[in-house]
Amino acid sequence: MITLGPEAIADAMRARITGRGSDLAPVRAVIDSRSIARGDLFFGLQGETSDGGLFAGSALEDGAWGVVVSDARATEIDGPGWVFAAADPLLALQNLATAWRRELGADVVGITGSVGKTSVKDITRALLPGRVHASEQNLNTEIGLPLTILAAEPGTETLVLEMAMRGAGQIAELAEIAEPDVGVITNIGPVHVELLGSIEGVAAAKAELVRGILEGGTLIAPTHAGALEPHLLADAPSLIRFGEGGDVRVIAAETTHGVTQANVSTPAGAQEFSFPFTESHNLANALAGIAVGIALGAPLAEMADGAADIGFSRFRGERIELGDGITLVNDCYNANPVSMRAALDNLATFESGQRFAVLGFMAELGTDTDRYHREIGHHARELGIDTVIGVGEVARGYEPDELVADPNEAAGLLASCLEPGDTVLIKGSRSAGLEAVADLLIERIGPEGGEA
Repeated sequence: MITLGPEAIADAMRARITGRGSDLAPVRAVIDSRSIARGDLFFGLQGETSDGGLFAGSALEDGAWGVVVSDARATEIDGPGWVFAAADPLLALQNLATAWRRELGADVVGITGSVGKTSVKDITRALLPGRVHASEQNLNTEIGLPLTILAAEPGTETLVLEMAMRGAGQIAELAEIAEPDVGVITNIGPVHVELLGSIEGVAAAKAELVRGILEGGTLIAPTHAGALEPHLLADAPSLIRFGEGGDVRVIAAETTHGVTQANVSTPAGAQEFSFPFTESHNLANALAGIAVGIALGAPLAEMADGAADIGFSRFRGERIELGDGITLVNDCYNANPVSMRAALDNLATFESGQRFAVLGFMAELGTDTDRYHREIGHHARELGIDTVIGVGEVARGYEPDELVADPNEAAGLLASCLEPGDTVLIKGSRSAGLEAVADLLIERIGPEGGEA
C-alpha cells in the first residue's frame, strides 16, 4: 500500500486533482486496466499509437481508487474516484515512485550489466537480511522499475532493483528515479552493440549508473572491468571489486551434489557459504551479491544463512529433471556472446551421457553478428559438446551439427535421440522463442517421476 494521501500523491506527480474520491490510500499502482482491483491507482500511459487514458473511466467503474491521465483526457472523466491530470502520465508514475522511495527510507540497490543482472538480483535478494523487496520478472524498464518501487510495502528495508538498458541515457533515467545507494555493474560485453556502436559505447551507457549513485554511496564492479575501467577510475564513488584478486573473492570452492561450498574473503572477514548451484558464473554473481551486503553493512553470517534461499527467475539457468534421468537446462531468456560461453562452459561440466546444445540466434550484435555466432560454435566444439542444434536461419552461423527451422522441429529431433543420462542446454535470445522447446520436451518426455 502506498501510504500517501491524495494531495501528497498529486504533489509528488506534479498533477492536478480534477475528481475526488475516498481518502483511503491506494493499494497499488497498475498500468493494465484489465487487471484492476478495488483500491488500485491506474496510470493511463500514452503510447505511440494508443492512449491508456481511454480506459480510465472503466477502471474507476471497476473499483479503482483513482486514475492518472493526460490533461486533455481528464476533462472527459466523471467517475467515482480520484482523477489526476498530468502533462505526462509516465513521468507522473516515475515521480511518484521517487517520492515513495524517499518515504520508505530504504536502502536502494541498482543492478545493471551486460550479463547476469537478473541472477545477481535474485542472489542479492536472498542474501540480504531484513525486509527486502526486489524486481519481479522483467520489471526493469522506465515503466517496470517505478512499478516495482511502488509495490514495496511500508517497512521495506532494502530495495533491489534491476535496471535494463536498450540505449544511451536509459540507465541515467532509471538511476534518477531510484536514487540508488549502491550500484552494481556485473560486466560489460557485446550486448546492444547494434544500438550503441561498440563495446566502449555499451560501457559508457552502463557507466551512467556510476554517476547516478547517491553521494556517499558505493559502486560494485568486477576486478577485471574491461571497457568499463576508464569510467570507474574517473567517476566511481566508494568502490568494491568482486572476483579473482578483488575485495570480495573466492579463497577455495568445491562443488558436490548440486551445491557449491565456497570460502569467501571480504573486507569484513572470511565466511563459508553453501550455494544451491554449481555454475561458475553464478559463483561470480554471488560474489557481487555478497559485495552488496558488505556495502550495506550486512553481517556475513546472516548472508551465509540466506544462501540456502537463492532461487533464480524462470528461463535463467532453470534446471529441470525429465524422465529417464535427462537433465534440461532452460536458459532461454536471453543470449549474447558472454552468457552463451558461460552456459556452454557449464554444459561441459556434465559428465554422464551426451550433451546437447540447442542454440537460437543472438540478437543486437551489429555488423559482427556472423563472427560472434561462428566463435560460439567453435567454442562449443572446443568444449567437446556432443551435438549442437541450431534453430533458425541465423543459427546457421554456429555451423551446427543439425540445423532446424523452429522450436517444434528442435523438440522433435531431441525427443527422438535423447537417452537416459543426457543433458540438454536451451539458449538463445528471447525473440528466438526457445522456451517452446522446453515446454514441448516436458510434454513429450515428462518430468522426473511423472508420466509424459
